[in-house]
Amino acid sequence: MALTSSLGSMPVPRAELKLVRLLSRCEVLAADRRSAGEWRLEKYVAALEEMLLELKKHSSKPAPEVLNEYSRKVDFLKGMLETEKLSSSSEKALANQFLAPGRIPTTTKERVPATQTVHLQTKARYAGEMRSELLGLEETSLRKRAGFLPDEKQSAADLDAVLQHHHSIQEKLAEEMLHLARNLKNNTLVAQNVIKQDNQTLSHSLKLADQNFEKLKDESDRLEQHAKKSVNWLLWLMLIVVCFIFISMILFIRIFPKLR
Repeated sequence: MALTSSLGSMPVPRAELKLVRLLSRCEVLAADRRSAGEWRLEKYVAALEEMLLELKKHSSKPAPEVLNEYSRKVDFLKGMLETEKLSSSSEKALANQFLAPGRIPTTTKERVPATQTVHLQTKARYAGEMRSELLGLEETSLRKRAGFLPDEKQSAADLDAVLQHHHSIQEKLAEEMLHLARNLKNNTLVAQNVIKQDNQTLSHSLKLADQNFEKLKDESDRLEQHAKKSVNWLLWLMLIVVCFIFISMILFIRIFPKLR
């Protein structure tokens, strides 16, 4: 269900319609983005932030969950732009892991939220850049080594310096990959703990709900029994009153016969 159709038959404010149109345009630009030289997306995202702030102050603003979805998508686009400004591909890949795309399609034409598609595209692109960077550095270093070996005039110190430089590059890349793996592991553990806590809270809430239901059922039974007892006493009281009136009338007729 798209965000614009999730409001049902309620009238959509004009400010929200503008926000949805610009958001959809930004998602298209982000999906087609190939380099950081595209300046329109940054301008559009800045305009999106201003429009979102105005919509939150609007008298007929949408439901909180819809506003949260808008904020989630705007934050994702903003984070994507900041990630592209990082220097190394490993830093980009790490920062991309922390981005949270939208959960609901922006328009009815989308089957999958466009931000999720963009997230997967950028993830694959940064992984490819990391692989290309690693292979490129390795190839460059090997060429340098091949250029030095045939030259008998080069000293052993120069050759050792080249090998040391190549070794340091490999260590740096290995450290970045290890750091990335550790961060991913920590993020996974944190997410697991959050989910575990949420499950415990949900189980506790369900347990309290069951207890409250049992108490309510017991009180309903007691109230029903009390109501039955009240009806029984009232019925007996009415029977006694009727019998008393009947006997009183008979005695009255006996004591005071009709005058002739």
